[in-house]
Amino acid sequence: MRQWIALSLLWMSAILLPVTASAACESPIKFGALTWESGQFTSGVLRHIVEDGYGCTVEEVPGAGPALDTALSQNDIQVIGEQWVGRSPIMEKAIEQNKVAIIGDTLKGGATQGWYVPRYVLEENPRLRSYQDLPKYTELFKDPEDPGRSRFMNCPSGWTCEIFNTRLLETTGLDSLFNNAHPGTGAALDAEIASAFEQHKPLLFYYWQPTGLMAKYDLAPLEFPAYEDACWQSLLLADGKMDCVSGFPVSPLGIAVSTPFVESNPELANVFEKVQFTSDELNGAILEMSESKRTGDEQAMVFLLDNPEVWQAWLSDEAATNLATKLGLSSTGAISTEATASSINASALASSFPSWSLETPLNNALANVVQNYGDVFRTISTMALTYLLLPIERLLTVIPPWLIIAFVTVLGWFGVRKIWFALACGAGLFLIGAFGLWGALIDTLALLIVSVLVTVVIGIPIGIAMSGSKLLRKIVTPVLDIMQTMPSFVYLIPVLMLFGIGKVPALFATVIYALPPLIRLTTLGITQVNHEMVEAGRSFGSTHLQLLLWIKLPQALPSIMAGINQAVMMSLAMVVLASMIGAPGLGEDVLQSIQTLNIGQGLQAGTAIVIVAIIIDRITQAFGQGKRTRQKTIEAGRRPIG
Repeated sequence: MRQWIALSLLWMSAILLPVTASAACESPIKFGALTWESGQFTSGVLRHIVEDGYGCTVEEVPGAGPALDTALSQNDIQVIGEQWVGRSPIMEKAIEQNKVAIIGDTLKGGATQGWYVPRYVLEENPRLRSYQDLPKYTELFKDPEDPGRSRFMNCPSGWTCEIFNTRLLETTGLDSLFNNAHPGTGAALDAEIASAFEQHKPLLFYYWQPTGLMAKYDLAPLEFPAYEDACWQSLLLADGKMDCVSGFPVSPLGIAVSTPFVESNPELANVFEKVQFTSDELNGAILEMSESKRTGDEQAMVFLLDNPEVWQAWLSDEAATNLATKLGLSSTGAISTEATASSINASALASSFPSWSLETPLNNALANVVQNYGDVFRTISTMALTYLLLPIERLLTVIPPWLIIAFVTVLGWFGVRKIWFALACGAGLFLIGAFGLWGALIDTLALLIVSVLVTVVIGIPIGIAMSGSKLLRKIVTPVLDIMQTMPSFVYLIPVLMLFGIGKVPALFATVIYALPPLIRLTTLGITQVNHEMVEAGRSFGSTHLQLLLWIKLPQALPSIMAGINQAVMMSLAMVVLASMIGAPGLGEDVLQSIQTLNIGQGLQAGTAIVIVAIIIDRITQAFGQGKRTRQKTIEAGRRPIG
């Protein structure tokens, strides 16, 4: 028995020792999971090199930009595959403290950025070449949400580029002509640009490369003065004092690593120093990755297979051999028979299922709708803004805050009949104003009011129609199931392409999301009306309309009001999510706090949302009670305490 144990241990050591000896690292290396395409691709290439070339274990840690920067400075992660040098204050501070190092130059010539318009805009307006020409062409870039002004599409809130673009609008004097629009997320900005190109519309926006969109569309930069470092450093500060205009710097792209990683893995750090792509290689890879629906790892594998002569110069001979073997490449760089067989086996495995994906047809259908009927949807968007959203927003803006607070306080007392709740409503709204969020609250309330009005106008008639028709219930109920269970973020995608960025897509997405509960509860309330009461009405000669107005709707009112309550609460939730596609309001502050790791801002905006939600929920519930229940509530409110 002892001999068998000894032989087993010897056999295990013979297997494990070569792996341990060939590994360049002793512990797992944690990579930050980047969300943009170039970062995903570069990280994928680095991970394949580290894992397959040097035998290390790699883990991926998700997170937003500032969160990953902070984690790297604390050595909670060791590598961020793509870092724009000089763009992150957190990273700059960590470099000064010798906690982080930026190594390598992953993009030959560096990354460029600037203010862009579609190339066809310059061709149709030959005198538009510089930012100084923009005042003459304000009519081209009209803001649909504010027709008296033009619109500049900035970075998403919380990105560093948002600060210097905002400062440039001020220092160039263009802030008096152009509204500073924030798309919420990078995906929303891309969708707005793609929508403009599909419809051949003018658009003024900030953008950068490397990106797939830059390779897909012909973007033309506007001319700016030469880059001046002192001016640029001032533009990077929200409270910068210099009144100057500077061109955009060319930003080196590097690999951010923690200092302990460099000290414990000098061989890998030396490899990272050599990693470099040309702009054509990187932009082409990103575009191919996007159009082929590949992940960063998959596109990295394609690059490594197609360009062995590039990455072999980065690695040691042993690591290059290991990686080539893992990829199935021969010493000459040709794909070996084993790799081909593996590819065939993977293809056979995938082909065991029929290809029924609807992704491409749906995307093509949406693109065709945008191209052919984009003007129709933009007309609907303009009408919704002109006759619904903007009037209510202006009304709420004109009304003094103290009057709104007083009205809600009185309304809270009439609903609940408890003086403490009424005072709490007023105090809660006052607290929101004290937080400096009154303007954001008005934006949220305007969108909420319009969303609920549209939802009620559409939802209650459908609910009434369903209550009187079993066939209609069978048809509409599955549709409501889909609307109610579909992730709310999905509604944001098509409406963004159809209606453009801002309040209108948020309105339509909110209505779609909030309709199902109102329709269901309206139908339920009417179908549960006492049959004897309906028969009594009929015996007195009431028509169907009279039965509906005088018997069914009054009896179903508690259920309908419960549906309105649910619609209001779901609208509030969706209005916050709609900040991701540029809808202003409290949600925008929450999103910005997430992207900048501003805990105080997030807690304040979150508290404001909670206050609004509680006030609306309690008041709508109170007014939705039946007469007897409401009378009991009023009598309970009149009783003396104790």
